This record gives sequence, structure tokens and C-alpha cells, in this order.
Amino acid sequence: MTHPGKVRANNEDTFLCLNFDSRELRYLGKIGESTLDAGDFVFAVSDGMGGAKSGEFASKIAAEKITRLLPQSFKQTANQMEAGRGDVLIELIHRIHEELLKLGRYYDECRGMGATLSLGWFTPGWMHFAHIGDSRIYWLPKGGKLRQLTEDHSHVGWLRRQGQINEREARMHPRKSILSQVLGANQQFLEPQTGSVGCESGDRFLFCTDGVIDGIWDHALEDMLLAGGDAKAFVEHAVAESGRDNSSAVVVEVT
Repeated sequence: MTHPGKVRANNEDTFLCLNFDSRELRYLGKIGESTLDAGDFVFAVSDGMGGAKSGEFASKIAAEKITRLLPQSFKQTANQMEAGRGDVLIELIHRIHEELLKLGRYYDECRGMGATLSLGWFTPGWMHFAHIGDSRIYWLPKGGKLRQLTEDHSHVGWLRRQGQINEREARMHPRKSILSQVLGANQQFLEPQTGSVGCESGDRFLFCTDGVIDGIWDHALEDMLLAGGDAKAFVEHAVAESGRDNSSAVVVEVT
């Protein structure tokens, strides 16, 4: 689910839910179940930025590039070690980055536009992820504690990881929205975060933009996932508690 929030007229967030193999890709419905027998899955959220409607355009370009490039990669990774998918995801992020930079050079209305991206690629027993910016991927293992897999690419995010500020201080920090890594936006050097986690039946994942984080504390995120909360519940809660930004969420459960 995605929602513009209470303040902004347009929604610059985009989310993506796909099932794909080497031949085709299939867009998934808002709610449903499917099996890995039909191919791999990709779930992603992207938060655009750039003023006017350029941010909305940037996040949609990120999603469109994913739909083009990942099916091409299915064959070449099908018989390789799981680590090979990390290389594919890094290449994917760099291609999206170059496309946004190119559009910014050629079109005045696209100059400076950028986007975050948090993406998870599900294969049997694994979730491979790639990330840039301050959208997030959370993992709640069956019987375990909630874990934020992605790192916010900002100075405020670094301060929190170092234990110099707490969650409340990070949320209230005046520089929390200033990102050190982003797709496009005239960013010259990109260092995307990638990784893989083994997953099993009962694991749950949350992909969300920073609008969701602005309205829900980490302990509440865990409680909602444990209670079986869906994407609609997360977005509606975030908008009710804050609503200062666009909010998007995708919830995935492994069964």
C-alpha cells in the first residue's frame, strides 16, 4: 500500500511486487499467495525526490528498470552460487543511477531528481537485498527479534549505528532527511549496500519508505509484524500518527 500522507499533494513513492523467470514477469496483486515454483520474487520500495513531479518520475524509473533487467539475469544466476545475485543487484542499482543522471543532464525538469531504493530478491531459502538511501527492509525471523537489514545512508543514520543518538533523537534530528547516498540527484559516487539472509517458513519482511518510519516506532513495527499486520495496517497507522510524508509498505511472509 502507498499513501500521499496529510501534507503533500502528490505521491513520490513507488512500490513493486513481481514474480519472474527468464521468459516473463508477472505483477502481483495487492494481497495474495504464490509459490517459488513459478519463478523468483522481487519486492521493492522507492522514495523519489526532486521537487515538482520529478521525484515521482525518478521512483517510477527505478521500478521500470527493475522490471526490464531482472528477467535477463534469471538464467545467468540460476545455476550459480547465491552470492552471484549480489553482483547482479549492484549492477542494477548502477544502471538506474546512470539513467537518472542522464535524464538530469538532458532535461531541465529532471535536473537533480533522485530516489531511494530498497529491494529484496527471493529465491528458495534466501532473500538477497540491495539498498540505497533511507527506505528500509526489516526482517522478523520466526521466533526471533526484529532486525533492520538496511543501513540509512545519512549522517544521522551513522550516528545511531554508532550509539551516539537513540531512536527518538534520530527521528527529531534536523538533518535526518539529508542523504549521503541516493540514486541520481547528481550523486557522483555510489556504494550500495547488498546482502543475503536465509529465510524459512514463518519469517516476515517489511519493506517501507521513511514516511512509515516517521509514524511508527521500532517496537511497534515488531508488535505489528508479530500480530500479522499487513501493509495497509502499517501505512494507515503511520499516516494517522504523522502523515508528514508519503508512506509506502510491502509486507512479505514466507510460508
